[in-house]
Amino acid sequence: MDFPDLAKLLEARITVIMDHGFRDRDPKAHLEALKCVSEAIISWHEAHRSVIDGTLDHFLNGASYQKALLYLKTGMRRPCGE
Repeated sequence: MDFPDLAKLLEARITVIMDHGFRDRDPKAHLEALKCVSEAIISWHEAHRSVIDGTLDHFLNGASYQKALLYLKTGMRRPCGE
């Protein structure tokens, strides 16, 4: 799967989530940044739904964004329970 723009959005979301300093300094701005990147992912999904496969669609529908990123990078799903 080659959707570098989606991969960047998914990585940006992880970066925001992991920025505990930002969260601690300004919780409202942190939440707004998380909402913004999440909305961008949803918009990307809506615009590209017809060209992605069922697995990626499933992950994006369920907001399983880390699984979606892994799938984009490796083309494989993580085994159940991991």
